[in-house]
Amino acid sequence: MRNRVLINRVAGCGLVLFLAGCALKPSQQATLYDRLGGNEGVTAIVDNLLYELAGNEKLIGFFEETDINRFRTKLIEQLCEVSDGPCRYSGDSMAKAHSNMTLNRSHFDSLVNDLIAAMDANDTPVAAQNDLLARLVPMYDEVMHPQKYLSDADQY
Repeated sequence: MRNRVLINRVAGCGLVLFLAGCALKPSQQATLYDRLGGNEGVTAIVDNLLYELAGNEKLIGFFEETDINRFRTKLIEQLCEVSDGPCRYSGDSMAKAHSNMTLNRSHFDSLVNDLIAAMDANDTPVAAQNDLLARLVPMYDEVMHPQKYLSDADQY
């Protein structure tokens, strides 16, 4: 009888642990978009980035002819899509968007630092920041060497 009670308790504990593990899985499987704060978080990051860029003398010149409202909208779309959110990016390719710029590593590093500052200002968790940066890395070559990616029709 005593063994049966012990077995039932162990089985009960196992069931509780199993259910607790199941309860944790949805938060462990949250998308990066969710971890960035969803639409509100992504929008805040972009707005913070625009603020950072406005004070960045190294980069501000690249935005003199830019429609900032369109840039903001497209960047929100892009960060939403790249973080597995419900958005679809509808802007130009990175090569086309950067084809008239002469960017160097210093410009790129400055933008990354501004993006990190923007995420910090939004209290974005460091793990989510690192995940977003890792998802943006594949765009590096297209941004820095756009001519390699443009067709004749894309070139201005």
